[in-house]
Amino acid sequence: MIADVAFDAPVAHPFSYRVPEGWTLAPGQRVVAPLKGGSRVGVVVALRDGDDERLKPLGRVLDEVPPLSSASLDLIGWMATESLTSFGSTCLALLPPPQATSPGERGRPGAQKAPYFARDIAAPPVPELFIGVGREAKLLELIAAAEPPALVLTADVEAAGRWAQRLAKIGPVVRLDSGVPDAERASGWMHLASGAARLAVGTRSALLAPLPAGGTLAVIDEHEAAHKPPGAPRMHARDVTLERAARERLRALFTAATPSVEMWWRADSGRARIVPVRPSPWPAVTVADTRGIARREALTPVLARAIRETLAAGRRVFLTVSRLTSALGCDECGAILRCQTCAIALAYSPAGHTLGCRLCGASVALPETCGACQGRRLTPFGWGAERVEHAVRRRFARARIVRYDPDAARSRRGEGQRTAALAAEIVIGTRGALRVFGPASLGLAGFVSPDQMLGVPDFRAAERTFALLWAAAERVRPDGALIVQSQNPTHYALAAVTAQDLTAFYRPELRFRAELGYPPFRRLALITARGPDAAAVQRLAEDVATALQGGSGLTVYPAIPDRRARARRIVVKGGGDLSRVLADALRTLGSARAPRSRGIIDVEVDPLEWPF
Repeated sequence: MIADVAFDAPVAHPFSYRVPEGWTLAPGQRVVAPLKGGSRVGVVVALRDGDDERLKPLGRVLDEVPPLSSASLDLIGWMATESLTSFGSTCLALLPPPQATSPGERGRPGAQKAPYFARDIAAPPVPELFIGVGREAKLLELIAAAEPPALVLTADVEAAGRWAQRLAKIGPVVRLDSGVPDAERASGWMHLASGAARLAVGTRSALLAPLPAGGTLAVIDEHEAAHKPPGAPRMHARDVTLERAARERLRALFTAATPSVEMWWRADSGRARIVPVRPSPWPAVTVADTRGIARREALTPVLARAIRETLAAGRRVFLTVSRLTSALGCDECGAILRCQTCAIALAYSPAGHTLGCRLCGASVALPETCGACQGRRLTPFGWGAERVEHAVRRRFARARIVRYDPDAARSRRGEGQRTAALAAEIVIGTRGALRVFGPASLGLAGFVSPDQMLGVPDFRAAERTFALLWAAAERVRPDGALIVQSQNPTHYALAAVTAQDLTAFYRPELRFRAELGYPPFRRLALITARGPDAAAVQRLAEDVATALQGGSGLTVYPAIPDRRARARRIVVKGGGDLSRVLADALRTLGSARAPRSRGIIDVEVDPLEWPF
């Protein structure tokens, strides 16, 4: 027999090996095989008859039982095609650690396949999205009532631990994430496959854990960008869950306080069902208009008075700030300077006193007046955490004040800051700090300048700002207050939070995206060209752009240099077949590339973050 083995390598094809006599293998098993002078772990993707002595033999088998079914291998093929990631890299990123064997069995191949359940399910149920304050309790209720196994996917390891505790109240639960030892992850995977376990929880790496037809696959907080972490397969857990549920007739359930625009659009077009549980108790929401007010004070009188009253009542205050200060706006009317073509905020460079679009690459001269009101006070947004802390300490010197940014303090010191934040009366922090607080635990949440977030050069800026505002409101007591200081007081994201009306946000947001051709109506890809020097990068980027120009239905924006001279980035917009068109264009480039275009080409389809 000959085995075709895929490795974690940027190649599209598997490598062939001779299967030693007496071995019984199955697709989906991991093996150790020689590759480029060493031994590498790979996955058997196919077996065929043959006896070629020129082929190297396989070394040893790591899985006694194949952890992947044929359906899983087909799904991996789809993922690799859609994300333009190699099959082997995608496969190995979504497998549990190999299960340990006894010394006598180590290195011996297994002959049995994992037992998968069989249920007569005519068609997959329509995916359901739970919103409202009782969304997670409703999900637990459905999981408890269901007979087949359920797999719950969270955005991070910390959330996986919390959900493991919640599921444990229903029955025994296995964890499939990196928060538990490798041996526990491996045995949990096999217990789920054999039917010994009915409940499992994990992060995106558990996406392919075995479930029978009719089983439940749930994604918590489907709108979170953390469901698409760096590395293969560069796909959001939501998209893979929807595809897997349709293929394997699973019940797909999602929760979100503020659904992603993609998921809301799917429900709006009848391909998913929104299930409102019950509205969250809502605090009083006030939008403080800061237009025309000199930006010398971080706190408006409205917010300063609310902080004083909240502290007097013995309640806690959270002030949200942003580290993003790259946009330019009018201090008189609140307008943000945007690209005329792309409608996203123009990036402001204080050093060069220039404005540029990070999507189409257009460069705009710094205007002397605002195009909306002709005002002359054009200023960058700049209320960072340190400046706000200084202003708050000056006004409330006796209060226990902590500045906390968990994204910038991932260490023991950061854990100490978290502990201090839990004991503080006023916490000044970025978006991540909001996770410290539970529902209805705050007396006041204040947004010092959400215009910084609305002005991020990204078409998702309004969606992310809205999600953060809504999450803050859910963490404030019903008799508390949410105060938003803004130079854009009429923005639909602020109006929707004030009215506690999701539709009031998604309707204009979808209209904006449809008019400009942004997801979910069209797809985007970010192509990065890297090389040994600036000249090589320039040549490679030119060759990439030339190859892409021939792609059917593609909009190719000019290459933009990043902060380093040895990389250029090209944004491409296309239809639902964007991955296929890109693959064809880059394949043509690869076969015709001249020595002058040496370098590395990296492609990310459907990016969530813009790194330049």
